[in-house]
Amino acid sequence: MTDLDTELEAAAFRRLLEHLRTRTDVQNIDLMISGGFCRNCLADWYREAAATRGIELDKDAARERIYGEPFAQWKAKYQPEATPEQLAAFAAAQKKHT
Repeated sequence: MTDLDTELEAAAFRRLLEHLRTRTDVQNIDLMISGGFCRNCLADWYREAAATRGIELDKDAARERIYGEPFAQWKAKYQPEATPEQLAAFAAAQKKHT
């Protein structure tokens, strides 16, 4: 991997974060159903990447990096309770991919 590859991947990641921050209508459960990952997964992956470089980052700090604000604040503003339909679709998706 070249420095250019890393720069382009970083730019694409920043664009993904920007997109997810503006698409507050797309719930994490919807992302999990359709894509098998959500904003919290991205935060976990970010934290794991930091750990491989000897950087200790707690879950809240990683989530704030992904959400652009503290997770509790984002959740209160944008994340309603999952509907029964979403929960059923999530359970079906979990069965399909495990």
